[in-house]
Amino acid sequence: MSNAVAVVTGASGGIGEQIAVGLAASGATVIMVARSYERLSRAAERVGHAFPGAGVEIDPVDLGDLPQVRALAERLIARRPSVVVSNAAVIAPLDDRTPAGLHRTLAVNHLAPYLLLRLLAASPPDCARRFVVVGASPRGLARVPVDLDDLNAETRRGLGWPPSFRPFVAYGRTKNMNAMFVYAMASRLAGTSTTINGAHPGIIKGTGLGRHSRGALKLFGSTLNLFTPASDVGAETPLWLATDPAIEGVTGSFFVDRTATGTAPHTTDPVRIESLWRASARLVGMPADDVAPGADYRGR
Repeated sequence: MSNAVAVVTGASGGIGEQIAVGLAASGATVIMVARSYERLSRAAERVGHAFPGAGVEIDPVDLGDLPQVRALAERLIARRPSVVVSNAAVIAPLDDRTPAGLHRTLAVNHLAPYLLLRLLAASPPDCARRFVVVGASPRGLARVPVDLDDLNAETRRGLGWPPSFRPFVAYGRTKNMNAMFVYAMASRLAGTSTTINGAHPGIIKGTGLGRHSRGALKLFGSTLNLFTPASDVGAETPLWLATDPAIEGVTGSFFVDRTATGTAPHTTDPVRIESLWRASARLVGMPADDVAPGADYRGR
């Protein structure tokens, strides 16, 4: 990774910060992206203190604002990163809407990486390039298939009970979108020097995902944090996907504990994957067919 440029979103703490630490240790110049300038600056200082002399930069961006994501992509294209780790995620209240009317969870967790990585993929890299999308537990997500007719959680159909858990179910749907996006993008990038894979970091404390939780969900999260490992453990598999020479050329797979793992059938169905791709393209204002699928979907 010496002299390489690597990008990590959601890098102002938790798993994202630990991924940035690992990338800095490998010799890469790390561009840390997150919404809060203050938190991002403090995280960059911690990474710099851990590895004096490491190239660490910050780029404050609200990933829920798609014009800001486009501007970020333009800046990054000029830097030609060889690694991009999409780690940013949020569990937002259902009434938390962006200026464009998008549920913030959908915008940050799915549409931002969809838009960012598609724009970066359109610019040929100087060398082999890896995209890594941080998802969630395939086993848990099997129970929350994406509602392709209600991506924006407007009807709140099927989000279950109690109401305090509904933002968490909406979050789970976006994590299934992450896996579906990985499979669709890998198909389109087949035969190129860019790979894309997904990873479950594990159930990790200190991610900040539950900061908006209320009621039963807040109690559930607080209890879970008593028994879960710290963010450095969660960074292990995404960092391995970003850096390990042994997986050069591996693409279109989802990993748990560094092991390729199947995701639910509703995430690997080609018709559902294409439907999500096209709906996402409409939401971000991109053509759906600028790059056609180049191979069978690799998801298992």
